[in-house]
Amino acid sequence: MKRPLLTLLLVGLASLLPAQTGRERPITRSTMYGAGVVNLYDTYLSPLEYKGEQVRVLRESVRPMPWCDGRVSRQTLFQGHLAMADNPAETSSELAGMVNWNYALHHNFSLLDGRLRLGAGPMVQLHGGFLYNTRGGNNPAQARLYANLAASGIAHYEVPLKRCPLVLRYQLDVPFLGVMFSPTYGQSYYEIFSLGHTDGTIHFTSLHNQPTLRHWLTADMKFHNFTLRLGYMADMQQSRVGGLRTHDYSHSFMVGLVKTLLPVK
Repeated sequence: MKRPLLTLLLVGLASLLPAQTGRERPITRSTMYGAGVVNLYDTYLSPLEYKGEQVRVLRESVRPMPWCDGRVSRQTLFQGHLAMADNPAETSSELAGMVNWNYALHHNFSLLDGRLRLGAGPMVQLHGGFLYNTRGGNNPAQARLYANLAASGIAHYEVPLKRCPLVLRYQLDVPFLGVMFSPTYGQSYYEIFSLGHTDGTIHFTSLHNQPTLRHWLTADMKFHNFTLRLGYMADMQQSRVGGLRTHDYSHSFMVGLVKTLLPVK
């Protein structure tokens, strides 16, 4: 009697698993390197804007998921950048560093006989970094820690070229809900971490106090045995919390390689 009950239990558990589509689920990975310009502003450190240059690296992984007949894809992004900027009089500089990790699910559908693919879905964003002002003072540095839930949209278009197949992609990510660590105006990090005065350092964010977006355009050019990716990214981060205003505007031109892998079964 135990064996039939065990069989029924296994069948019931199997029915709860995602249905397999019978299609291959390749993993598309890319690594891109770029450079560009940056505009930094943080009233905790200075009332002036700082302008300069930055370098950036980005790793991306995309894979179809076995849901909705394979129309859902998973995207993970990891990127980091370093920037050096000067004030208008060039009497002081700021050094900025940031890393962020993103996880998105896009529900996709096709148009124009499959040449145009559109997708949309939620994205989770985790950010961490710093901003350091070389002039020093009582508060020479500012930490950047925040997490967001964002809406993400993506579009692919396959240009019908025979000799050099070309795929254009545009992606827009807009956070609409999040949480951020930031001192309030006049509050020092000594008060926060040594004296334990942590009231008011955690802020809930949305479009009203963190109007932010990131959009980027890439072009994949497929050659005989490799795929070259060229891209442009505009990352517009800004916030207004705790009596402080910040922004980190950057424009980057990027280049990298793309490879497609089939997971080992």
